[in-house]
Amino acid sequence: MTARNATDWEKAPAMPAGHFVSGRVYTDDAVFADEKARIFGKIWHLACHESEVPNAYDFRAVDYAGIPLIVVRGRDGMVRTFINVCSHRGAKIVNEPSGNAKRFTCFYHLWSYDDRGACIDIPRAEGYAQSGLRKEDAGLRAVRTEIHLGLVFITLDDNAAPLADFLDGALTAFDDVLGRGDLEVFHYHSAVLDANWKAWQETNLDIYHEFMHVLLRRTQLTAGRMDERAVTLYRNAHALSSGLKAKYENYAGMQARPDALTLPGIAPDDFFYVNLFPNASLLARGTVIRIDTVTPIDARRCLVEWRGLAPRGEPGAARLLRMRHHNQYWGPFGRNVPEDAFAVEACEKGFAGGGAAFQIIAREENMSAQDDGMLRAWYAEWARRMDRLPGDPVRREGEGS
Repeated sequence: MTARNATDWEKAPAMPAGHFVSGRVYTDDAVFADEKARIFGKIWHLACHESEVPNAYDFRAVDYAGIPLIVVRGRDGMVRTFINVCSHRGAKIVNEPSGNAKRFTCFYHLWSYDDRGACIDIPRAEGYAQSGLRKEDAGLRAVRTEIHLGLVFITLDDNAAPLADFLDGALTAFDDVLGRGDLEVFHYHSAVLDANWKAWQETNLDIYHEFMHVLLRRTQLTAGRMDERAVTLYRNAHALSSGLKAKYENYAGMQARPDALTLPGIAPDDFFYVNLFPNASLLARGTVIRIDTVTPIDARRCLVEWRGLAPRGEPGAARLLRMRHHNQYWGPFGRNVPEDAFAVEACEKGFAGGGAAFQIIAREENMSAQDDGMLRAWYAEWARRMDRLPGDPVRREGEGS
């Protein structure tokens, strides 16, 4: 066994297609431009939780792959989404992350819009009489919005299939916990990572990386037989990982999670999660739920947002314990999330300058244990939508070498 020379290092691995991915999926600008158009321009995206806009006129600003959006609960109780730019000169209208407003007024020339996106005021509107411009024709750009289990989804594609078709039942595992309880976002934090957006999503698709986490080595890898864990794949590359029973009491400073604090439909030691193609994940750990979304800023930076859900209005002592459970793994100073962020940026350092040529996603364990099946399914869907080969992304499907 010897180290490889440059020719061998840059040669595609001698394994089936779909079991390796070129580093150029992270770094090629043309690939990234295609992702914005073919994936983010077409796919349903988990924008926020409806508890973030609980009352009439509440709004939540969202950034979606460089496009500013605003999610608004109208006076009629409906949640709507608009592109957060003025129809006049294209300036971003709302700059606060959230709030409550009956009208949205652009700072630049004071054009105003209501909670349904209609233009309701143009200062000195008579100046536009000769051009034929009318307020009725100057509303905001509406964005298709649907809510499922309290989750607010949007798509920029007016012709996209309904959300239910896209999800294909992938969130069924969350029907009880999200459908039966009155939940609210009790934790939110975000970070800009110096890495391609896919590298973060891969942390939730890659079960094998549990070995990286000190906490998981103590509480998760010893929780039972690996083959009791299973991955279920859905259409559109959504995936469920289930079957794990965590042993929290096996780690110093942690205790078993109490029955009284568990969420509907979840046992205290349950751990399961769903990945939604292309960029969202929902994770459940007995007493807490985490929602991840990752969106690109550019080819080499991404915005990751983390939300924690808890029962609305629960007693203070219960909330404090739930916050502790959440932050042990998932808070900004928890054990898992910072380690994942370090790993993602380490991969960026490997691929950005061309040092790394390929990544391997070849583990096969009958869709149990630490199989790479979720990663392979994700990249197969990516290939279908992108018309590019993950192992050689500068070529289109069907093109010669």
